[in-house]
Amino acid sequence: MSKQDFQEIFYSSIRRPGSEKLMIWLEKSDFFTAPASTRFHGAKEGGLCEHSIAVFEQMDKLIPLYDVEASRETLAIVSLLHDLCKVGCYKTEMRNKKQGGVWVQVPFYTFQEDLPYGGHGAKSVFLIERFMKLTTEEAVAINCHMGFADRASNDYSLGAAYEKYPLAWILHVADEAATYLDKV
Repeated sequence: MSKQDFQEIFYSSIRRPGSEKLMIWLEKSDFFTAPASTRFHGAKEGGLCEHSIAVFEQMDKLIPLYDVEASRETLAIVSLLHDLCKVGCYKTEMRNKKQGGVWVQVPFYTFQEDLPYGGHGAKSVFLIERFMKLTTEEAVAINCHMGFADRASNDYSLGAAYEKYPLAWILHVADEAATYLDKV
């Protein structure tokens, strides 16, 4: 899974006004080289792009299983762009690690957010909408894709969001499957 795979899905599926400018921004950013996390899923160069494609593939499997209606464009938007909040957040530093009884300098990722906006999903929605308009369903799906991990302790809106917009729950499950089952 690569930048080319991502672009193929993006260009063949997303025709929304502003999508071209969004792709130009992605190409100028670290999206295609960034990890998906510092040490968990996709903690390697290009991991964010690979994870996004894996979420698309998981959603493609789950949508028909649960008879949820979603256009291919919506499917591509929510899955490929759900983690845009991670653009520009990972930096590479060096640390000492013992390898074969010898201490060597090895690179590792740190999380240093350049744009502290708020919640994970909310920041992704904000970044996408700088370029193209999302439907309410798409915005809710992206905003709620982290499940309870991105919610305040007294926020009980997640269940209502999943009931009203099943696409949001599908994105959450696809993200979890891509993270824990695909091991991307």
